[in-house]
Amino acid sequence: MHRLFSRSVSGKETRFRDEIRTRDRKCVISGMINSDLSIQASDWVSFEAAHLFPLHGESIWIDQDFGGWITDMDDFPPSSKIDSAQNGFLLRSHVHQLFDQYLISVNPDDGYKVVVFNCDGDGLDGRILDPVCRDPANPHCISDKLLRWHFRQSVLANMRGQGEPIFEHDFPGTDIMGEILAGPCGQERFELEMATRLRGVC
Repeated sequence: MHRLFSRSVSGKETRFRDEIRTRDRKCVISGMINSDLSIQASDWVSFEAAHLFPLHGESIWIDQDFGGWITDMDDFPPSSKIDSAQNGFLLRSHVHQLFDQYLISVNPDDGYKVVVFNCDGDGLDGRILDPVCRDPANPHCISDKLLRWHFRQSVLANMRGQGEPIFEHDFPGTDIMGEILAGPCGQERFELEMATRLRGVC
C-alpha cells in the first residue's frame, strides 16, 4: 500500500494525538524526550503522532477488518478504531516522514529492533523501540500485529530494486496538485491526497 505523508485536515484525530502524547512523551524510535517544561506549556514542536496503518487506507482497514486487532475501543465503529492509540506512536517530525515512506520501520519479531531502509543519517538502525509504547500492562499499548503489518509493507516496498518512489510533501509557493500529478505515481497519489483531505467530510 502506497503511503502518503499528510497531516490531519479534519481535526478528528485530536483524541488520537492526545492519547499518544500522554502515553509516549518522547519519540519512541529516536529516544528524543519532550521535556516536562515543554509538555506543561503544550509545546510539542517537532513531535507528531504517527499512524501505523495510514488514515487514507480507511476503506481497506474496514474491508479487511484491521479494527479486529484493536482491543481498547470495543464500543466504537470499525472506522473509528483506526484512531486508536494502539495504531500509533509519537515520533519526531522527520522520523514520521521516513516512517510514512516505509524508509524506517520496527520489527516486533526481532526484539522490536528499528530497521532503516535508506541512508541512516540519524543512527537509528538497530535501536530498540522504546518500551513506553509497548507496555502490555497498558491497555492502550501499540499493536504488535500493526507493527508487523508496517514492517512487512516496508520490506516489500524496499525489495523492488529501487524501492517505492519517495514523495515530496513540502510545496511552498507552488501548485501542490500539479506537482503531485506530474510526479511519480501521480494519479494514485492524487487519489490518496484527495481521500485524506476529504476524510470525515463525507
